[in-house]
Amino acid sequence: MLDSTVWTLRLAFKKNKAPIWRALEEELAGPRANRREVNVGRLSEITKAGEVLVVPGKVLGTGSLGHKVTLCAYSVSENAARKVIGAGGKVVTFEELIKKHPDGKGVRIVG
Repeated sequence: MLDSTVWTLRLAFKKNKAPIWRALEEELAGPRANRREVNVGRLSEITKAGEVLVVPGKVLGTGSLGHKVTLCAYSVSENAARKVIGAGGKVVTFEELIKKHPDGKGVRIVG
């Protein structure tokens, strides 16, 4: 799964020339120990309503989210996904995110 995600990001960078896809590709292609882990509570503290977020790692379910966000991550725990959706947000795949934001504008890397 990781290889296909890395290739998806690489192709998005080559096609759209958006540096955000290259940065995400390099982060996910690196060692697993360097991947980020972010709790939903932390996302609530550092984000605003309506933001589009990418976490190059795992999103965990500790804490609560009081506003809606669009979240894309390599891995999302069930509890975290439930909390994001419960707050009115969405959890999307990298493919869906690239299709909606090909140039990467408005997308924020968090973690």
